[in-house]
Amino acid sequence: MSEQPVERDVMEYDVVVVGAGPAGLAFAIRMKQLRPDVSVCVIEKASTIGAHILSGAVIETAPLDALLPDWRKAPPPVCVDAGEDEFWLLSKTGGRRLPLPPGMRNHGNVIVSLGALCAWLAPQAEALGVEIYPGFAAAETLHAEDGRVLGVRIGDMGVARDGHHKPGYTAGIDIHAKVTVLAEGARGHLTKRLVRRFALDAHSDPQTYSIGIKELWQVPAGRVQPGRIFHSVGWPADTRTYGGGFLYHLDQDRIALGYVSGLDYRDPRYQPWEAFQQWKNHPFLRPLLEGGSILSAGARAIVTGGWQSLPKVEMPGALLIGDTAGLLNVPKIKGTHQAIRSGMLAAAHLAAHELAPAGWDAVLRASPVMAELRKVRNIKPGFKRGLWFGMANAAWETVTAGHSPWTLRNSPDYASLQRLDAAEAPRRDYLERTLPPRDRLQGVYYAATAHDEDQPVHLRVHDPGICVTTCASEYGNPCTRFCPAAVYEIVQDAAGPRLQINAANCVHCKTCDIKDPYQIIDWVTPEGGSGPNYQTM
Repeated sequence: MSEQPVERDVMEYDVVVVGAGPAGLAFAIRMKQLRPDVSVCVIEKASTIGAHILSGAVIETAPLDALLPDWRKAPPPVCVDAGEDEFWLLSKTGGRRLPLPPGMRNHGNVIVSLGALCAWLAPQAEALGVEIYPGFAAAETLHAEDGRVLGVRIGDMGVARDGHHKPGYTAGIDIHAKVTVLAEGARGHLTKRLVRRFALDAHSDPQTYSIGIKELWQVPAGRVQPGRIFHSVGWPADTRTYGGGFLYHLDQDRIALGYVSGLDYRDPRYQPWEAFQQWKNHPFLRPLLEGGSILSAGARAIVTGGWQSLPKVEMPGALLIGDTAGLLNVPKIKGTHQAIRSGMLAAAHLAAHELAPAGWDAVLRASPVMAELRKVRNIKPGFKRGLWFGMANAAWETVTAGHSPWTLRNSPDYASLQRLDAAEAPRRDYLERTLPPRDRLQGVYYAATAHDEDQPVHLRVHDPGICVTTCASEYGNPCTRFCPAAVYEIVQDAAGPRLQINAANCVHCKTCDIKDPYQIIDWVTPEGGSGPNYQTM
């Protein structure tokens, strides 16, 4: 039984930013640069800044140069100049090196740990007077009677799984602000609710996503060539499944590598985590890793809908920036420069308009951010017709600079999943794996994820009965395969099969919220400070 309503403390700011990723921190820095008189608060659900941030990441530096012109004098702790680029089409036992697509040419870019970059940006913001609070999860938005966003409510701390207040209970505070800036990243749970409440997607295609799974390795001395960049398509994905890998050589004998699977995949038996482990064991990659050790691992959703899936990015009292809006450039495999640029643009708009969000949507759509996305709008949707069509279409769209007179449409990722009785069963042609981790639970260990076992489950399944009846027969419970952290499990007990949710495993990737074919899984923020604790990811 829930406790009686409690009285909450209220904090007042001019601006509250939800999310301390590159977009949110760039916004905060630029706002204080332009308007030192404006009070800015940034709240972050992770226990420390950067602990939930995961990306490749090779970044274009022009927006960072504009934000902090002297940043190279004291760069972030991982910052390696991009060197040789390689792009491969893999088979099970070999591969063919392909011409490098223009968008993947990284001369002048740098390889970073995005988590470390955000941890480095935070003190730059604080030095300007920004208040940053890690470990505070925004549980809901606050609204005026007319619907205008008034700020956010921080989730309560010390609530037991059954809803009662434990001895250490602390009521979450309400943060009131003239404007709320949503910078939650891909599939933010507050953004999802606001999109629905204000019908922000009424005139856009559905948003689409991929899942990126990444590991950071320490390898024996002599193998790393700092700055080397390797990308691949082909095996282990079949030609109907969008997928590709990346491997970046860092400093200190470290390698960052990962695999991206489009969540528009069709086969309900497909397992993104297993595809990544197979890719690591390819003959080109395994010799680099053998004898090494995993330092950190994790997963996150990547927003890939692009130009045609951009929702309206303003509403009364609030606006969207960065991955929350959906600004990643898929062919470049880059979104950090877009996130920083959008944060700076949003700050300039609010600074010039007395913190009024009105007009932000038009500003973003007329900006270089959207011009970049429009040129590549047809490339990712082209892969829905298969690898070969997608690559040919990508070449055409590159040659024409996106001036095709058509726009390929996006559809929801969950709608692409075929039922078992109609699904293709592609031959996976997998290898015997020898590299760690051996299973998903061991992978969870490397994410250092932590949730109090006695807190409300933050993965809400609105009709669990579907899981052991309709979903079991129609799709074979794909949640047990698409989750990279083994959160979902069908167990047998005396009463028969039931869904077991191992919420403590969750690495906050949001894949379940996106790919569930019945859309009955709702990912919400757990208690502040919970979740993965990524190191240099």
